Amino acid sequence: MKIFSVYDKEFVPYGRVIEGYDLAQLLETLDAISPLPEKGTQYVASNETLEALPVAGLFASNEYGGMPIQLGWCNGHNTRLNCLEYHRDSEVNLGTTDFILLLAKMDDIENGLLDTARVKAFRCPAGVPVEVFGTSLHYAPCSAAPGAGFKVLVILPRGTNGPKPEIAPLNAEDKLLWACNKWLLAHPESNEAAKGAQCALTGENIDIAPDL
Repeated sequence: MKIFSVYDKEFVPYGRVIEGYDLAQLLETLDAISPLPEKGTQYVASNETLEALPVAGLFASNEYGGMPIQLGWCNGHNTRLNCLEYHRDSEVNLGTTDFILLLAKMDDIENGLLDTARVKAFRCPAGVPVEVFGTSLHYAPCSAAPGAGFKVLVILPRGTNGPKPEIAPLNAEDKLLWACNKWLLAHPESNEAAKGAQCALTGENIDIAPDL
């Protein structure tokens, strides 16, 4: 699988590189307070220490236009796709090291299914913040080198990935709702599918390990 850079033109439909922020304190704090699991990934939606930093207020006022936001992280080791998710808003990611995002577009979904052959991979350099558009499907970051781990900041509107609201499904999309502001398309081989997530990914469960 070809791995593009977030600076390549291929990334333009999926997101953008964010400029203008002083991120030194944020990166230092993220690295200091967030553990790196020996295997698998760990997601923390909200962390008060990160959210108390001055730059967090700038992301809320400038990047999110005054919306309440949460700062957390996704750390670990991963090379597989497993699932794709989307939110009604953009997500901001920032890594202490290089990491790779596997992305697709909402308009790649056809008849409720998405062929994983439509997924593209993008390398994000350490210290470079990226906005992943709300129309871009994504999931856990991937390692950028064999055996490497990652620590990736995750900024989202406050409440995202919290408890799933109890709803009576009104349409096909409602069946994808997996958590607050989180719609999930699972691959049949994923743990999420085993837990009841909608199997809406067809084709190969991508593993980028051979391409690193």
